[in-house]
Amino acid sequence: MVEEEKIKKMAKFRTILEKRVQEMETELEGLRALLGVVDDILLEGGFKRVKLDKPASPAPQPSEKNESFIPIKTVTGVLLANLFIKEDSMHVILANERQFNIYTSPFTSFFVERVLMKMQEKDQEAMRNGKINPEQTLTYNISRDGDFIREIIIRNTTPERLRELKSTIRWTLEKMYEKTEDI
Repeated sequence: MVEEEKIKKMAKFRTILEKRVQEMETELEGLRALLGVVDDILLEGGFKRVKLDKPASPAPQPSEKNESFIPIKTVTGVLLANLFIKEDSMHVILANERQFNIYTSPFTSFFVERVLMKMQEKDQEAMRNGKINPEQTLTYNISRDGDFIREIIIRNTTPERLRELKSTIRWTLEKMYEKTEDI
């Protein structure tokens, strides 16, 4: 009888923990979205970057009408990647002069496993529950040249996810750049 009560209490405790984890994940998503909005406002509001002595190469232009282009740079103005955003997808092309290894933290451990895969899992759950169609689930493809990342394509994103992904990609690439510059 005592063992049964312990099991019931542990099952109830587990339910409470699951609920709390879900609440924290939702809060974290919201915080990431807010961080992305703050980043956008800072950039649009005239946040100035340090000028570099070397001449900048001309920025790539969007290839389609409904596509926008955003260069992803460090605070000092070093180009890390170019981000092309369409209504429900994004295409990240890493700068040619950057060598970002897929195994450099936090790319795989954070960006792929905790961001992209979690979004994909949520979409698959929503699909199982009939909330979205299978063709609406988030998909991604990471093109590599050996161990080096060349481009990332993410499809079926929502406007909220686009903001979160933009700020997450910027943060991830900045951290990777810092690690490669220390070598």
